[in-house]
Amino acid sequence: MARARAASVAASSEYTGDDGIRRPGGEVHAWTPGMNQTLCGLALSRTRLRRFPHVPFDFKATDVITAEDRIGYICPRCVAATSRRGERSWTRTSPRP
Repeated sequence: MARARAASVAASSEYTGDDGIRRPGGEVHAWTPGMNQTLCGLALSRTRLRRFPHVPFDFKATDVITAEDRIGYICPRCVAATSRRGERSWTRTSPRP
């Protein structure tokens, strides 16, 4: 898989926010504009994923989804494909002496 730096969102559903802009919902994947598949290898046309080129894919492995979120699932393979190698997903705030 190619490592993508400027990935956008492809999602299974959408909703309109309070400001009138389309937002992703449901199952969320990373997608590079100009390609016909997600970073995890799903074809956009066969899986009927909607494209959101105006929404950057900036999810991390430590993100938590709650019941109030419209996004129900974040693809872990897409998160791994967009994270940089060697970059930690956490920060130690109070190290032991």
